[in-house]
Amino acid sequence: MRVDDFDFELPQDLIALRPASPRDAARMLVVRPGRLEDRVVRDLPGLLEPGDVLVFNDTRVIPAQLFGRKGEAKIGVTLHKREGPYDWRAFVRNAKRLKAGDRVDFGAGLEGIVTEKAADGSILWRFECEGPLEAALHAAGTMPLPPYIAGKRPADARDAEDYQTMFAAREGAVAAPTAALHFTPELIAALDARGVGRETLTLHVGAGTFLPVKVDDTRDHRMHAEWGEVSAEAAARLNAARKAGGRIIAVGTTSLRLLESAAREDGEIVPFRGDTDIFITPGYRFRTVQGLMTNFHLPRSTLFMLVSALMGLETMRGAYAHAIGGGYRFYSYGDSSLLLP
Repeated sequence: MRVDDFDFELPQDLIALRPASPRDAARMLVVRPGRLEDRVVRDLPGLLEPGDVLVFNDTRVIPAQLFGRKGEAKIGVTLHKREGPYDWRAFVRNAKRLKAGDRVDFGAGLEGIVTEKAADGSILWRFECEGPLEAALHAAGTMPLPPYIAGKRPADARDAEDYQTMFAAREGAVAAPTAALHFTPELIAALDARGVGRETLTLHVGAGTFLPVKVDDTRDHRMHAEWGEVSAEAAARLNAARKAGGRIIAVGTTSLRLLESAAREDGEIVPFRGDTDIFITPGYRFRTVQGLMTNFHLPRSTLFMLVSALMGLETMRGAYAHAIGGGYRFYSYGDSSLLLP
């Protein structure tokens, strides 16, 4: 399909710079075939049935934004994907100033050596520091806010909490699984009382999620790989829930993409541990999920393509036009949608 098919105009004042407070007070557009309904996130228990299962991503965002110097040159680095104990692939501003073997000082005792410049523009770094790399990143790095927020304000102390979900447990993401930012202990208690189950899996979201699609045809786009894991226990429970008639509702596109990566052709979910670069566009046959809770995505993005694959492009065009007209807040800190095909 043409990438232009997934374009739309979004007023800049609808880009949310802070999350709703409390989190479950965010608005939620419920999208069904031929029907749109304006709700709020705390209405979710009444929109689901006992036996349904919500699937969350328990990745935790690390301080993946680094600023360093090579001589007089300023180097901005956004970590993307871990390749080893001290090795990370990253996207770099001023990358043309770097060559293999160059050393950059990021402060707080952290230095990086360029080991490879890839064809996709990313750079592989070998970091050097005293002690664990994780501690050095927390000392030297800042929260990697999405570019559409970072371009309007700097990251601050509030983001260290605001940009983590309540499920965040396993460090490794450089972007939050933002659909789950709307959940609170009170909402989880209400879902428990309703008989809605929940499972967690892990997909360490990479910075590639924010990269624009630069090709004209979706067939020519290549996704950056991300590491994920679905445990054997979680897979077994999800399969049992489906057999019992429950719906699997992915919370976020990250959870959905990992579930689909771990699925057999018949929809059975199997244990999974490794990289996935799954790219879902209209025409894809979903095997595991019966719904998706997700925020509103960028035009021409792989994520808008994914929701269009689930619901149909015209349905999502109509839903986004409704959201824009109704003043819904967009992107990572914005409002939510519940897609029920």
